[in-house]
Amino acid sequence: VQLVESGGGMVQPGGSLRLSCAASGFTFSSYDMTWVRQAPGKGPEWVLSINSGGGSTYYADSVKGRFTISRDNAKNTLYLQMNSLKPEDTALYYCARRILIYYSNSGNWYSHYDYWGQGTQVTVSS
Repeated sequence: VQLVESGGGMVQPGGSLRLSCAASGFTFSSYDMTWVRQAPGKGPEWVLSINSGGGSTYYADSVKGRFTISRDNAKNTLYLQMNSLKPEDTALYYCARRILIYYSNSGNWYSHYDYWGQGTQVTVSS
């Protein structure tokens, strides 16, 4: 399994960037996918998820209305369109494959992220 992010860079506040995540080594269309970011000195923050078919998306409140997640299963690629960028969006952005694991003691399913890319840096600064 390999996930390779690209498209990061430095942009001024209010600007836009489009990140890509090229997937290989597994059946991409069978898995939900996620973008996670980590700002300097902070822990990882879940940002957005998309289901395997691309019909359902989930957004953190911090990016709702500004970021869009999408996927092209024919190209095995995940995307993150980021608009109206703010300095607080500065982070290392990772794509990750999401799986569900059932815990019999609670009777619930929980999300886990079993494969991650190497990350791409996004810096928002004037």
